[in-house]
Amino acid sequence: MVNHGHPATSPKVRLWRYLPILIIVGLAVHLLVPQIAALESSWSVVKGLTWWAVFLTMIAQTLSYLGSGFMLHTILSNNEQRLSIQRGALITMASYSIGLVAGGWVGGAAATYNWVHRESQDKDTAILAGTLPALLNNVVLVGVAIIGTAYLLLLHDLSKTQLIEFSVIVLLLGLMTGCVVIALRFPKPTTRFILWLASLWTTLLHKPYEPKNIVASVHNFILAWNSLQNGKWVRPVLGAIANTSFDILTLFFMFIAAGYNVSPGILLAGYGLPFILGKMAFLFPGGVGVVEGSMVALYESLKVPNEVSVVVILGYRLISFWLPTLLGFAAAAFLSSRSFETKRGTNDSTR
Repeated sequence: MVNHGHPATSPKVRLWRYLPILIIVGLAVHLLVPQIAALESSWSVVKGLTWWAVFLTMIAQTLSYLGSGFMLHTILSNNEQRLSIQRGALITMASYSIGLVAGGWVGGAAATYNWVHRESQDKDTAILAGTLPALLNNVVLVGVAIIGTAYLLLLHDLSKTQLIEFSVIVLLLGLMTGCVVIALRFPKPTTRFILWLASLWTTLLHKPYEPKNIVASVHNFILAWNSLQNGKWVRPVLGAIANTSFDILTLFFMFIAAGYNVSPGILLAGYGLPFILGKMAFLFPGGVGVVEGSMVALYESLKVPNEVSVVVILGYRLISFWLPTLLGFAAAAFLSSRSFETKRGTNDSTR
């Protein structure tokens, strides 16, 4: 007998699960009140916005998501599977939105896994699709942060305090990169070390210890990295670079719209570091408040007028975060309904 009901593993997302987004909106309003209040002194900047440049920010952000779609497309292509760039972009947008209300990057990776598994029917490929994009995007983001910070250290007139701060940041980023390299070179000792840390951490917090999930995560990480051998890394990395580059271009066009000529080094430094802080502040979904606040503070320390940076950053986050998040929930509903229809059609054909 064929069961036409929803399968137990269906990624279908019910509307009631979208309600937590209201909590995120409330959190954002609470954290962004100081920046929004600053708009009183920025009203002249708002009135003087160049709207053709604002339109270009939207195009750049669309291309950023298509870069992510290209990354998923190439991951499946490397494993002899098919996925269009447009559908890959939809999956990326939907997964990110789901991750905001259900488990962060882990929830987003699980959503990507489910939808890609529906497309490919290949578990290993779906695991790569859920794991590899975040890994490559973070590598590119760290690279951008190091380049921007190094530019400031070498060419910009920094105060002694700023010099110490940026030097420490570069050191920490270098240590993070070194830890990843060591983990890939020595996976078994790394797994044992992570299990020990997790055991200690869960004991301190009185939480359940789940070593199987940790081992699976490390395995998926190594599997994702190994999948890039023999030249298969080129196209996915290009997709990650396109994703980040067009997102940076979105921010650049917002500066143009505000009538401010920002240098490439300051642009990169003000972009990379706040996003890394946002990822570290995992208690705040999507880095809400952390990214905006640290961007404003950083650009202000780099002599960008406060009234300009507030308008630019809030406008940038509206176009790159809030609008895609809302569209992502619609994309999730669309993908979930299509996934269920595909599954039901397969079941009907096997009766």
